[in-house]
Amino acid sequence: MKKYSSDWNASKKPGKQRKYRYNAPLHKRRKLLSVTLSDELRKKYNTRNFPVRLGDKVKILRGDYKGKQGTVKTVDLKKLKVAINGIEKTKRDGTKVFPFIQPSNLMIIDLKIDDKLRQSALDRKKEPKKETKEKKDAKKTP
Repeated sequence: MKKYSSDWNASKKPGKQRKYRYNAPLHKRRKLLSVTLSDELRKKYNTRNFPVRLGDKVKILRGDYKGKQGTVKTVDLKKLKVAINGIEKTKRDGTKVFPFIQPSNLMIIDLKIDDKLRQSALDRKKEPKKETKEKKDAKKTP
């Protein structure tokens, strides 16, 4: 029996979705931390979302902090959540903490591109997808 399904959309059951996310390996957890890109970035890089990283500037779209912006402080792969600089919560004893926010409630406004690998991933997505031979033949024959 497999620990996780290779196709994570195999089941619509919420319990199985939660189980997959909890047991997912690290290389898949990174993709689960994908965040929507702003309209300008979508047009520039020709992609809808991208995995969030330390230093990215994000805007909160949902929840108590809706409309606020900040840079990513920590990305927690275990919890699959993100903490943001500039968003603080004061506890009853007076200490300040950074609340964790789900990546689905965020939008990347500015990408931090100082890493060659990240830049190459964006460049890969920027290029239009190549058509396969079968698709070309299907277009020719009506």
